[in-house]
Amino acid sequence: MQKGIINFKEGILALAPLAGFSDLPFRSVVKKFGADLTFSEMLSSNALVYNSKKTFKMVEKSPNETPYIVQIAGSDLNVIKGAVEILNEMDEIDGIDLNCGCPVPKVVSQNAGSSLLLNLPHLRKILETIKTNSNKRYTSVKVRVGYQNKIPLDIAKALRDSGVDFVSVHGRTRSGGYKAEVDYEAIATIRENLNVPVIANGDITSYEKAQIAKSITGCSSLMIGRGAIGRPWIFHEIRYGKQSVTKELKAKIILEHFDSMVEFHGDFGVNMFRKHLHVYSKGYSEASSFRNKINTITDSAKMREEIELFFNN
Repeated sequence: MQKGIINFKEGILALAPLAGFSDLPFRSVVKKFGADLTFSEMLSSNALVYNSKKTFKMVEKSPNETPYIVQIAGSDLNVIKGAVEILNEMDEIDGIDLNCGCPVPKVVSQNAGSSLLLNLPHLRKILETIKTNSNKRYTSVKVRVGYQNKIPLDIAKALRDSGVDFVSVHGRTRSGGYKAEVDYEAIATIRENLNVPVIANGDITSYEKAQIAKSITGCSSLMIGRGAIGRPWIFHEIRYGKQSVTKELKAKIILEHFDSMVEFHGDFGVNMFRKHLHVYSKGYSEASSFRNKINTITDSAKMREEIELFFNN
């Protein structure tokens, strides 16, 4: 893939922006397993404008992340413009994505995230503001198929000619959260009514489910979210249709991921990695006692020792 260019013709596999999970260490791991495109965690446009050190750290990317898209959330057009102008100064970014899918009340109450689906004309204005002011190759948007009710055709009409270069669609409404059945037909409706690439997202947790999603949506590109947590090798499995990870390789990956977390986040990375270990250890015998043990460890050397011991046993 040419540097910074997304090859939609052949179809891509993207890692979804996952709050609390898709930080630099995790993104660098999935890239090793063939993720074509990575997104930052969702960033507050307000936090960018107010020069939040934590937010600027979240923008950093690993050397193997190309292309790389930063996702922002917000509603105020002036703040959005200011956030874009700040991101314009960062050469390593290939695109800016607008979050219109986050269902979290804290985000929705600020008229951002999925609440933008209640005001499609304003959503369009935000995208036009990003496109007009950005110096990046790509402007994109991630949407759900509605807020309370499914309105895929209305969403497609609002996005048409808004300036977006591609669209990612999670096949649930905001009220559907993460548990309602994914409506791949609604994703297909959006794809059929847009003239830009559409990436299908939602419950793509295996090779088989990936094929179903492609077949129903007509999308050649897929976005994997929670299916990658604890299984970063899912990108390889989907691309080649086979299980790809031995127990030994899994242990090696988990240790590399842990080391990267500590390097990037410092001592706090030990605490942050627990949530990953809870998922990585699923299916192992003695997983429960392992989780209980690591929940109290704060020392990086001790945590690494326990990880090595458990996953190599």
